[in-house]
Amino acid sequence: MNDLRIRPMRPDEISIAVDWAAAEGWNPGFADDACFATVDPEGFLIGEVDGAPAATVSCVNYGASFAFLGFYIVRADLRGRGYGLRIWNAAIAHAGARVIGLDGVAAQQQNYRRSGFELAYANIRYGGTVAAPAAPQARAFSSEVDTGSRQENASNQKPTIVALTEIPLAAVEAYDASVFPAPRTAFLRCWIGSPGHRGRALVRDGSLAGWGVIRPCRNGHKIGPLVADDRAAAEAVLSTLLASVGGGEIFLDVPAINRDAVALAQDLGLAPVFETARMYTGAIPPMLLQRVFGITTFELG
Repeated sequence: MNDLRIRPMRPDEISIAVDWAAAEGWNPGFADDACFATVDPEGFLIGEVDGAPAATVSCVNYGASFAFLGFYIVRADLRGRGYGLRIWNAAIAHAGARVIGLDGVAAQQQNYRRSGFELAYANIRYGGTVAAPAAPQARAFSSEVDTGSRQENASNQKPTIVALTEIPLAAVEAYDASVFPAPRTAFLRCWIGSPGHRGRALVRDGSLAGWGVIRPCRNGHKIGPLVADDRAAAEAVLSTLLASVGGGEIFLDVPAINRDAVALAQDLGLAPVFETARMYTGAIPPMLLQRVFGITTFELG
């Protein structure tokens, strides 16, 4: 065990963790590594034995109070030697006093509890093949959208589907703050603008009422995040996202405690693929989980 050398990954090495995650069946997106690197490059750790990758983990620090752990993988031929525990401890140390979140496989819940994690709720990945729905074309919304003010004639405006890039990033950040425990400006900018990523939003009464991103993955497409004021808004955004890629194989990760999100996935004809346990080491700010119809990513929250 003493021959394990742990160090931060270089930005170009994050693809190792992503490739290993793909081999484990986690189906990452093609641009995931580039966007993940914007959050906390020092939070991606690699363990090497004889100069070769042996283990990976990430524990990215979002600001001063929150971190999220993922990519906890030991190379299959090196498991059972204690390498996993060592790199895990290094990741926990990187977070310092921050509250840490993770999405872990249900079978490992007891192990995570021993490290101070407590179950918050279950997340379920739904997957399946869907036809491309008929959806309105995204178009720019002519009125100003911000985080507080509304124009006098807002009540007369019909709900409008827009390209997510037409929404000011500040408005997206403000909405994201209601469903995620910490600011993530650089990540959102990359996630929205990466090649192959398509974002759509619903503007209702002059305000952002829902938005989402669909991205190409090793298999099919994943939708995440998908967040909205209610199911009707989520369904409108989801429909336009599916139309933008022509349907096909899709995956949607939903918090099981949001019954409307579960029903939306099921009504689309999707079936459960696997389940994770969302766990935290402490209290996080209140979140409007009823708005979460699709989690951004199991690796970074």
